[in-house]
Order: sequence, then C-alpha cells, then structure tokens
Amino acid sequence: MNVHLPDAERKHRAFLGERWYIDKRNAGLSRFALAITALNILGHLFLGFEQSWLTPFVALAAAYSTEFIAETVAAYGEGRRARYRGGLGRTVSFFLSAHISGLAVGMLLFAAEQLWIIAFAASMAIGSKWIFRVRIANVDGTSTERHFLNPSNFGITVALLLFPSVGIAPPYMFAENIVGIWDWLLPLAVIMTGSLLNTKLTGRMPLIGAWLAAFAAQAILRSTVNGTPVAAALLPMTGFAFVLFTFYMITDPGTTPSRPRGQAAFAAAVAVAYGVLMELHIVFGLFYALTIVTALRGLLLQTRFLMARARQTERVAAHSTTGIPIERELV
Repeated sequence: MNVHLPDAERKHRAFLGERWYIDKRNAGLSRFALAITALNILGHLFLGFEQSWLTPFVALAAAYSTEFIAETVAAYGEGRRARYRGGLGRTVSFFLSAHISGLAVGMLLFAAEQLWIIAFAASMAIGSKWIFRVRIANVDGTSTERHFLNPSNFGITVALLLFPSVGIAPPYMFAENIVGIWDWLLPLAVIMTGSLLNTKLTGRMPLIGAWLAAFAAQAILRSTVNGTPVAAALLPMTGFAFVLFTFYMITDPGTTPSRPRGQAAFAAAVAVAYGVLMELHIVFGLFYALTIVTALRGLLLQTRFLMARARQTERVAAHSTTGIPIERELV
C-alpha cells in the first residue's frame, strides 16, 4: 500500500498521476475546442444556424472574461501565479475550457437578439466551476477541490429557468441547408470523431453505450405504460442535437465518473431523470436531467469525503490513545 512508501516516492507517483491527467485533459480539451469551433463556423456559413454571427463572439467574450477575472482573484487570494501566465501555450491551455463552454452556450441557446442573456448564460457556465466545488481525496493523502456541475449544461439550464423567452436552438438548424448524402455524412462524421475522442482521450465510451441503452429503455417503458407509439419516444435519438449531447455534452470527463461501472450508473440516472421529467411534461428534459444528476453526484462526492475525513480523524485519535502506528491499522 502507499502508506509503506517513502514520502518522496509517494509524491513522485502523485506527480506522475497529476501530470498524466493534465496532459490527457489538455489533449482532450484542445480537440473538443477544435471540433466545436469548426462546427460553429460550418453552422453559420453552410448548415443553417439561426443565431446571429455576433452570438458566438458575445458568448466567448463573456466566458473568457469570467474565467480571467475568477482566476486572477483566486491567484491573488492564494498568493500564487495565475495559471494563464507563463507563455502562450499556458494561456491557450487555460482558456480552452472557457472556449468550449462559450461556444456551446452560444450554439445551443436561442435567445433571438437578446445577446445579454447569452452573455449571462456563458458567465454562469464558467462561474459554476468556481462556485460549486467539492473536495476530492488524492492518492498521496492530500485533497483538491474540483467542480462537479457540467459548465455548459448548467449555464443553459439557468437561462432556460430564468428567462421564458429563451429556448433551445431548433434541431433542424444543424442540417437545414444540406441535402442528399450530406444528411448522412455530417452526423456520421460527428459520431466518428466523437467516438475516437471519447475512446482515446476521455475514456467515456462505456458512458455513451450505457446512455444510449438507458435512453432507449426508458422510452420503451414510457410508451408501454402510456400506450403511445414507441417510435415517437425513440425519435429524439435520431436528431443531430441528441448526437451532440451524447458525444460532446454528457461525456464531460471533469463531471462524470471515471470507472466504467460508475459511468453506467451515471448514464442510467440521467436517463431515468429525463423519463420522469417527460412524464411530468417538463420541456428541455435533457439539460435539466443532466444538471440534476451532476448536482446529486457532487453531493455524494462531498459526503464521501467528509466521511473519509471523519474515519481518518478517528484513526488518529485511536493512535494517540493506544500508541499503535497508523500504518499497522491500515494494513
């Protein structure tokens, strides 16, 4: 066990694990950023996006500025160097997450010309990473704070709840201006690139498989109970928006479990929440369901950490009373 390793070796292994996480995270973020940037450009030029050209730029400006201000304040308060400093590479790497969230909000929300709502939603998306955080135990015995809400999804959810005049971009706009074989090639390209990305970098293919199976299962169950056509309940799975949600939204590695079993449980929970919302006739169920499940997962993670810390405190107290080394108690 790690408790028997020298302190230097434990720190070295922890550093290697963190370095692996950072490198893989940056690779995934850079490819996500490239994919969503290309989709936005193609969408406004050819596909039929109905938002104005100004929308993505407003969303990006809000996301960038919120991330910059939050990091600057945090760095000053903690007495450290801001993570966007240290060269162009570090700056670009730092803003990748904000870039993805900003474009996702601008692409998926439809607020007509109410651009201030787009800016608000993008800022809420980034702000959620700094406000809603839980503490996670590390392998070296320390702990770190991480956000647990899917940023883009949370920003969209808040905008939908607060502003009745705002809706989700119509699914047809992703393929409004293409016909023939392109109706097949475009979603196929998104599925292939999303599958490659989630296989090589995020490791979330078990989540995708479980999500598709659980969504189909709840659709069939609801149709059976309500006596409605199964095809109608399964119809959302054929839409381009559902494909994007499946491969680029629900698979966020920072807010989903890493182990396959946990991924399957997470995906099933989102599908169940969606089914319940549909039975209650609540629209925008995909986004609300994901927000609910990520929030509950954050509560669970925080509870686990507090329980683990309480057990550690008890062990320390027992050691001080009995004199038995903690290492022997952990074996």
